[in-house]
Amino acid sequence: MTTATWALQSAVHARLIADATLTALLGGPRVYDRAPHGQAYPYVTFGQSVTRDWSTGSDRGDEHVLTLHAWGGGDQRKAVEALVEAIRASLHQASFALNGHRLINLTRDFAETRRETDGDIMHGLIRFRAVTEAE
Repeated sequence: MTTATWALQSAVHARLIADATLTALLGGPRVYDRAPHGQAYPYVTFGQSVTRDWSTGSDRGDEHVLTLHAWGGGDQRKAVEALVEAIRASLHQASFALNGHRLINLTRDFAETRRETDGDIMHGLIRFRAVTEAE
């Protein structure tokens, strides 16, 4: 059986690369677990994920915190903010199938856009909270 964390990440990846607005902003399906070396901006990567037991007396479940990162060049603040918004629009309160699990809810928890300390990179973060149950 696929873990709930992997099922969620796989489904989120599939949804993002199928999202026409996001792929247009990225110039293609540029959503990675880890970006290829030398990947040109912009692109999106998966960041930290945290899973906590969310079981009840009768059902096994998990609470997930999933972070996505949007990356752009130092002069691309507006583009990175547009990426963060497109990710939010695609995922916030979305409903989709998970392999071996049920998605109970998925909501945006937090978003931030900042310039990295080197000044050459814009970095957007968007964090989601999800609850899943085993099927």
